[in-house]
Amino acid sequence: MGGERVAITGFGVVSGFGAGVEALARGLAAGESAIRPITRFDTTGFRTHLAAQAPVPDDGQPPARRERRSLADRFALAAAAEALAMAGLPRDLSGLHAGIWFGSSTGGMLESEEFFQGLLDGPRRAARIAPLAAQPTSAPADAVARQFRATGPVATVASACSSATLAIGFALDALREGEADLALAGGSDSLCRLTYAGFNSLRAVDPGACRPFREAREGMSIGEGAAVLVLERESSARARGAAILGYVAGAGASCDAFHMTSPDPDGAGIRRAVDAALADAGIEAGSIDFVNVHGTGTPHNDSAESRMLATVFGDRAARLPITATKAALGHYLGSAGAVEAIATLLCLAEERVHPTPAAPGGERADPALGVDLVLGVPRPLAGARYALSTNLAFGGANAAIILERAESSALLERAEAPVSPGTA
Repeated sequence: MGGERVAITGFGVVSGFGAGVEALARGLAAGESAIRPITRFDTTGFRTHLAAQAPVPDDGQPPARRERRSLADRFALAAAAEALAMAGLPRDLSGLHAGIWFGSSTGGMLESEEFFQGLLDGPRRAARIAPLAAQPTSAPADAVARQFRATGPVATVASACSSATLAIGFALDALREGEADLALAGGSDSLCRLTYAGFNSLRAVDPGACRPFREAREGMSIGEGAAVLVLERESSARARGAAILGYVAGAGASCDAFHMTSPDPDGAGIRRAVDAALADAGIEAGSIDFVNVHGTGTPHNDSAESRMLATVFGDRAARLPITATKAALGHYLGSAGAVEAIATLLCLAEERVHPTPAAPGGERADPALGVDLVLGVPRPLAGARYALSTNLAFGGANAAIILERAESSALLERAEAPVSPGTA
């Protein structure tokens, strides 16, 4: 497809702030946190008791059909329905060459845990097997493909916390190569005991809400939800009269090849991914107006990422605004990069960077990291055009995408007249 740009024509979200883009935009702009006590399951015995829990979507399906869908499936379907409605596309995509590229890390793990608990609590015949249909990590992408009849490629990336960002990059490549004419790219994950216990056992979870890039940071906070972006080649979008809300200008990926859980302390791995994304977008580092960092709040990750920023942006790194969506929404694991991409697009459209929620007592950014962290209130950024969004993962998998602001105010107009997520 040559150098044709790939446009974003719709997106949808289910987050700790509620169902829909409007709830996300409102919560982020206000500097609020969705990280609160968990009610999804009993946290007695865990070190921590907080997470960003999302509302359960009403999918309008009969109980027998709903039983075969995991919570992650239902998040994904609601986000995809909102994205398609915003893009002005039909709910039946069979007449289009549409593909699905998703990130996920747990799939239907929550439902599998409940199935196993049923075995422990009663006779074997009392445990219903239907919920296990949604166990695979690929289940959310498959559910979206079935519901909306997407007959093109369906792929799930399960590369821990970089999964959704990688999925967006793969969708970008597929559109450029003509493998699909329309892509639904994003991810979905739900809270479950396994991941919550695992991160707690690593002592990687902050007992309070996570505080990325702060002096007293102690770790991450887990979240759940889904985010889906509708991507199509610019010529296709314009031919059908779609409003262009932004562009995926470039993507890059790399591996640290350093350690199973710790990032390369010099940030060399994520730097290679960022360099690749810049080259793919055909721009220099100086064109980036702000960065939505991975920002988990763990000492090692934030330190490695700050060193990457210093290497890529030089002296400008200390003046380049950065924000960390995970401080507001928690860490969505396999779907983190998708919701952060949407948060970044909203910042570009509004020409202001959403704040990282202020910690109790107004704790400042860690001066040792040398970054300009946007705290408490939005930061005006007139004329912003390009933003970088990064994600790092266990195993050293790194991903970066560059998002570009649309020339028109279509996204702001959509925000003023929000699209209901509807049911799926």
